[in-house]
Amino acid sequence: MNLLRRPRRLRSSPQLRALVRETTLGAADFILPLFVSEKIKGRAAVASMPGVFQLDEDELLKDAAEAHKAGVHAVILFGIPAGKDERATQACAENGVVQRAVRRLKRELPGLIVVTDVCLCEYMSHGHCGITEFREGVPHVHNDPSVELLVATAVSHARAGADVVAPSDMMDGRVGAIRAGLDDAGFHDTVIMSYAAKFASAFYGPFRDAAESAPSAGDRRAYQMDSANALEALREVELDVAEGADIVMVKPGLPYLDLVWRIKERFGLPTAVFSVSGEYAMLKAATERGWLDERAAVLEQMTAFKRAGADLIITYWARQCVGWLA
Repeated sequence: MNLLRRPRRLRSSPQLRALVRETTLGAADFILPLFVSEKIKGRAAVASMPGVFQLDEDELLKDAAEAHKAGVHAVILFGIPAGKDERATQACAENGVVQRAVRRLKRELPGLIVVTDVCLCEYMSHGHCGITEFREGVPHVHNDPSVELLVATAVSHARAGADVVAPSDMMDGRVGAIRAGLDDAGFHDTVIMSYAAKFASAFYGPFRDAAESAPSAGDRRAYQMDSANALEALREVELDVAEGADIVMVKPGLPYLDLVWRIKERFGLPTAVFSVSGEYAMLKAATERGWLDERAAVLEQMTAFKRAGADLIITYWARQCVGWLA
């Protein structure tokens, strides 16, 4: 057989495969989610997410320091307050759980990039992402009053020292309002990483266990996106870009690789993807049963995110990935 092209030539050894590899992963690609709680001492395992914990402030610092020493460049914080109400007052409290954690992380680990999730669901007694009115048991989230609270929360995070604020609520106009609020408060350099295309997803369940943020009634489909809509996702991203987002995010990850690609191609901004709790739990369950090789499966998944166009990957495997790649 006389073939002009034999693609297998370039696959014949590990060294050749590495030489021509199109997509590579590095430590700077990963952001580690961490859950800081006022309700516990030490750490509490999240049953639906093996290897993930709620942490008190001391344990948070310990885990963040170990991850940073291992090569993780950034963490994203989710807060669990001791008390909740219908105005999410602890979300923007000067001495709130996230605000205290940010100050300590930036004081003791100044080289670590600290991202804060800006949402209200963990702080609302009903678990929705904004000011909510219940009509015959059906939640109706009021957009504009919710945006005011989100701005106050983002500014409080920036004042505590957050490098990046990440609004995840999907309220209309919140990116522009947060940008204006940050600038008015003098935080011109605080980065906004917008959850620009966040879908109402079946893959969030374990996260809601970890963050104690499940809605008490109804669901979030009236403000998070319909998973069937790609053009709408592009419009959402376009709005956030116009309002001043520095980084845009797609959430969840694996079921939405097509949108990661389209968003990166169209807008060219730094693009993040959130490999969510359900994706983590599924793969963990399979590997614990011996059905998959965890390291190989995780790195293949992360490579898929990067190949699709993601510049940043939020993943509960961030520390392991950095170690595996090293």
